[in-house]
Amino acid sequence: MALLEVVLGDITSQDVDAVVTAANESLLGGGGVDGAIHRAAGPRLAEAGSAIAPCRPGDAKVTPAFDLTPARYVIHTVGPVWEDGTQGEPDTLASCYRRCLSISDDLGLHSIAFPAIATGVYGFPTDEAARIAVTTIRSTPTRTALIRLVAFDQDTYDELTAALADGSNS
Repeated sequence: MALLEVVLGDITSQDVDAVVTAANESLLGGGGVDGAIHRAAGPRLAEAGSAIAPCRPGDAKVTPAFDLTPARYVIHTVGPVWEDGTQGEPDTLASCYRRCLSISDDLGLHSIAFPAIATGVYGFPTDEAARIAVTTIRSTPTRTALIRLVAFDQDTYDELTAALADGSNS
């Protein structure tokens, strides 16, 4: 069983095999975590993303990490834009986590770091997104040994930590 942990920090500095970015469908880079990852990885990341785009919401695609070391890969996933919660957003978000873990297994990776997918400009409520992330990761069979949820701020860290604690009591 994978070790699932929550940390507060910069996803671009995580010592993992792959970093997940909350991408847009073009895979060309954007704001928030995606912009930070693209800046750290350098311009070749957008070129590689462009070559495999588009990526549909709930899906994931992989590129080399380029200058984003020590990571070897960037897994790009497109989260759902929050409408009202009745447009399939929870299922699409869960699919993001499952697809990323599937890619991690296909590549034989030991470790992966996830941001809080879709909680920024896509507007997914952080508490619900945290519950979906933890529940989906725990219920998805994987050979990935270390799964790290990286919060960029204290509120996100608190929600992820609470979801992790709630899940351990169920």
